[in-house]
Amino acid sequence: MLKQRTIRQLVKTTGVGLHSGTKVELTLRPAEVDTGILFRRVDFDPPVLLPASALAVGDTRMASTLQQEGAKVSTVEHLMSACAGLGIDNICIDLTAEEIPIMDGSASSFVFLLQQAGLQEQPAAKKFVRVKKPVEVREGSGAQEKWARLDPYDGFRLKFFIEFNHPAVDRTGQIAEVDFNAESYVREIARARTFGFMQDVETLRGLGLARGGSLENAIVMDEYRILNPDGLRYENEFVRHKILDAIGDLYLVGHPLLASYTAHKSGHGLNNQLLRALLAQPDSYDLVSFDQLNDAPPAYARQVSAEWALN
Repeated sequence: MLKQRTIRQLVKTTGVGLHSGTKVELTLRPAEVDTGILFRRVDFDPPVLLPASALAVGDTRMASTLQQEGAKVSTVEHLMSACAGLGIDNICIDLTAEEIPIMDGSASSFVFLLQQAGLQEQPAAKKFVRVKKPVEVREGSGAQEKWARLDPYDGFRLKFFIEFNHPAVDRTGQIAEVDFNAESYVREIARARTFGFMQDVETLRGLGLARGGSLENAIVMDEYRILNPDGLRYENEFVRHKILDAIGDLYLVGHPLLASYTAHKSGHGLNNQLLRALLAQPDSYDLVSFDQLNDAPPAYARQVSAEWALN
């Protein structure tokens, strides 16, 4: 049986929020079977629980934000992406402020924390959302059109197209595809950092965003070039980061997806619209488990080995 997974022990870290600039303590705790990904704002009395759910997403400006009972947890996508990449079904995430710390701007710090805590299989079947027919959402028209789509697939595959019309981005690949039946999340995606443009900083900070951003936690560009002295981690790091974000956004459906995701200039808002469109059509998906490991897609069957997760 392909089993659910949590972490073995508690682990903590501190950091600052990318958009709020606020210091936050993050604590990851093991969770019982069928808990899912559960955020807790422990700075409230009593603590407010915010389950990771596509239907609980409110603000999607520059990040995915969960909202409930007057509380919110923002910028959840990188930590959600790491949980998805390591096959973690159940975990409690305690926060002392409203935003997940940005760490180095990628998911690699969260992967390290989760691996440090250890991965623990649980005595219950892992549940998957299996896409049964295509679901698509679109915004805009012509050159401004954006879209995202899910198709049936025996595994989890993502393909992303970006267009930024910027010299530094144009010199890198603007299309990337990863199929986790054959490729490793940790190697191919986890280290890709978020990115931004110097000319947008003042506007974003006027909106209460990007207050914690720096060369330490993002790829930053002026009008012509990348300002980070160490350059890029992947040749096409920009589009790989968009895939990293999409993995985290899509994990808000509540379970791992069996699907092929394709997107053109999508973002957090459109990714959330895609999940809501999927959930609004009960005949477009079902929940499945695998009693026999041989029946599971390779992408997930491989996750039963903690050694593979470390590759």
